[in-house]
Amino acid sequence: MDVNLVLRSTRVITPEGTRPASIAVSGGTIAAVLPYDAEVPAGARLEDVGDDVVLPGLVDTHVHVNDPGRTEWEGFWTATRAAAAGGITTLLDMPLNSLPPTTTVENLRVKQEVARAKAHVDVGFWGGALPDNVKDLRPLHDAGVFGFKCFLSPSGVEEFPELDQEQLATSLAEISGFDGLMIVHAEDPHHLAAAPQRPGGAYADFLASRPRDAENTAIENLINQARRLNARVHVLHLSSSDALPVLAAAKAEGVKVTVESCPHFLTLTAEEIPDGATEFKCCPPIREAVNQDALWQGLADGTIDCIVSDHSPSTTDLKTPDFASAWGGISSLQLGLPAIWTEARRRGFDLTDVVRWMSEGPAWLAGLTRKGAIEAGRDADFAVLDPEATFTVDPAELQHRNRITAYAGKTLNGVVTSTWLRGERIADHGTLAEPSGRLLERNN
Repeated sequence: MDVNLVLRSTRVITPEGTRPASIAVSGGTIAAVLPYDAEVPAGARLEDVGDDVVLPGLVDTHVHVNDPGRTEWEGFWTATRAAAAGGITTLLDMPLNSLPPTTTVENLRVKQEVARAKAHVDVGFWGGALPDNVKDLRPLHDAGVFGFKCFLSPSGVEEFPELDQEQLATSLAEISGFDGLMIVHAEDPHHLAAAPQRPGGAYADFLASRPRDAENTAIENLINQARRLNARVHVLHLSSSDALPVLAAAKAEGVKVTVESCPHFLTLTAEEIPDGATEFKCCPPIREAVNQDALWQGLADGTIDCIVSDHSPSTTDLKTPDFASAWGGISSLQLGLPAIWTEARRRGFDLTDVVRWMSEGPAWLAGLTRKGAIEAGRDADFAVLDPEATFTVDPAELQHRNRITAYAGKTLNGVVTSTWLRGERIADHGTLAEPSGRLLERNN
């Protein structure tokens, strides 16, 4: 293979551990991971990043790009710029809140066409499972979606209704027939309906309106369905640590269930949220510090498989001071790596753990066999991080369209100095290159 690039660092995170290395790249693919002082092949350029850490590019499988249809909220150009600035080289777009939602092959093609010229990173798509689109699931699978998202409680947008338990079983039976993956927003609507609903700016009232029992019950029901149908299911954005023992037991039993959590659940706590600060609103909600401690234990013991953003932006006017009516979603696409590294470091974890949770795990979940690790044969996707540097989050420096963030003013560890996609530098100290991302399909 003709090597055209050698990326060198004293700290490269590989599947075998962190070591000094030179990464040889040929035609956008990692040709070899060589000793640090290996001779640079003739004709190749050397990029030496010194002591900065080279990580495999992050993979974020939970991003709401909202394009087309709600592009005033977000779009492929801005979302993928934010991803690139944050060390993310691959993202999967959720089937809502765009118009149309990704619930038919025709709608998928619309989304792909909109994304094609705007993507700064590689982009794939989830399909959606609705009460009335069971007939569309197999065609969407054949068209290359990575799996199917459903809600078990109202989604917040009328064009994407939730599934009841009978509809969930019908969709799961169809999807398991072709060994597809169902990814699930798991909150039980009956528990939500029974919870106290008090409008206003008090975060405690909002938290009470989304009780842990709603998550716990929905997850138990999902596990039962997956067990009965031998279906593959994935629990989205876990916030209730109470569900961890049930999930761990199901995994040990052999139920095909995986779990993600998000930076906001792992780095922010209910105790710190001021009343009226609806930039912190998401569903399920940010819970108490003791709950967060248990989520980190779930990461440590492998019950939680990965960390992804659930980047769910909106326009500023939708973040009213009333928690009951404000849009629920946190924008963190650019900040997930430093946010998690800051907290992981404080808790005694290292960057190899972060790579497992934010690159290797999501790539494995989605079946992205060319992503998620620095080893020969993978795409030459890298995030270069100065892990000792700190910065204070300034919303004006963020790349996503509406610069609202729950992290404003926070000091974080870890500065992404550059991001590389298939051997080309797409972000360099905050400067973004022109779009060069590709559209990905399952098993391609």
